[in-house]
Amino acid sequence: MAVKLLDKMRSIIRLKHYSLRTEKAYLYWAKRYILFHGKRHPQTMGAAEVTAFLSNLAIERHCAPSTQNQALNSLLFLYRQVLKIELPWLDEIVRAKQPRRIPVVLSITEVRSILTYLPAPYELIVRLLYGSGLRIGEATRLRVKDVDLERRSLIIRDGKGAKDRVTVLADSCSDAVARQIERSLSICQHDRRQQLGGVILPYALARKYPEARFDSGWQFVFPASKPSREPHSGELARYHIYNSSVQRAVKSASSQAGIRKPVTCHAFRHSFATHLLESGADIRTIQKLLGHSDVRTTMIYTHVIERGALGARSPLDRMG
Repeated sequence: MAVKLLDKMRSIIRLKHYSLRTEKAYLYWAKRYILFHGKRHPQTMGAAEVTAFLSNLAIERHCAPSTQNQALNSLLFLYRQVLKIELPWLDEIVRAKQPRRIPVVLSITEVRSILTYLPAPYELIVRLLYGSGLRIGEATRLRVKDVDLERRSLIIRDGKGAKDRVTVLADSCSDAVARQIERSLSICQHDRRQQLGGVILPYALARKYPEARFDSGWQFVFPASKPSREPHSGELARYHIYNSSVQRAVKSASSQAGIRKPVTCHAFRHSFATHLLESGADIRTIQKLLGHSDVRTTMIYTHVIERGALGARSPLDRMG
């Protein structure tokens, strides 16, 4: 019964065009919930069982607040969208409070130092993270048709919250991006000659336009080194470079550069926003470039600009 329920959940998730990462997370937590209660069907369970499951995550397993909230969101989807059960008590369950963290921001010197230890194509990807304020997934999923070299802009499709936005492409990146696009198109021609599956397309475009797999505009700017199986259909196709490989390269480069801060790919996006703010850019402009729905999210960068907190100068420095 659990297997059939999870299959139904998977179908509804795909019907709503949720991302593959969301699909995996929701199915994982639904399965964990069912196994935690001895394979009982969710229809036979209620507030006590959900609370017990979430409490176990927090108390016994010491899961982070974001993990607890992800598990709760999956159960909300399971009951409301799959089982079609409106349970008012689900709204009353207290969500784990997310702590407000100050983002890790790198100096220009630190960014330059890390870039020197990054091999191709990771060096260019990190340049886009820092130079355009991209999330790691937005950079690796970038397609040729969404790069405008003349206008020096990038179109980010289906970003966080299923939103599109336009952001800036640094002048210093344009030539390198153009060369990377040529490499991507060369790989596409190779796949066509070898009769491989071509690039992975979103939704049902592969069935509607079979030749679009080899269309230059749909190619990933950063294609994977070899074809892989498409997650939904199982067909052999060319995916983009994996996020995890970029993350490993950044971790290795920051270690070689002797950076003691906890450097992640997202730190370059934080640095992009902070350095723009320090240079005098308007907070609303930064909000649009980052794709934030609420300017209050962007305002967190005002806490780390210039010297220390809010650009304040310590009174100790005034003592001769």
